Amino acid sequence: MSTTKSLFSPSSGTGPFERGQAERQLALEYLAEAWNDAEEDGIESASLAHASLFAALATFVRMHGDEATADLIAQLPDRIRNGEYNLDRILQ
Repeated sequence: MSTTKSLFSPSSGTGPFERGQAERQLALEYLAEAWNDAEEDGIESASLAHASLFAALATFVRMHGDEATADLIAQLPDRIRNGEYNLDRILQ
């Protein structure tokens, strides 16, 4: 695994993965490495993002069902607007 800063590393050094979620952080590091490799091979970031969303949603549907996945997705607009997915935000 490379030691370069992950695409998904919080810029402030704090975030949801410092709350006892080491396995999720490790998973993100694996995904970031694969993402970087794909970009080096010429795959566009938008294509990677769409494929990642599809794979994630399909996995959630398989694991938790359509309704639970839809409930999770219904929460995303507010979370996005609140900056939870903004890698450049600074937490105070």
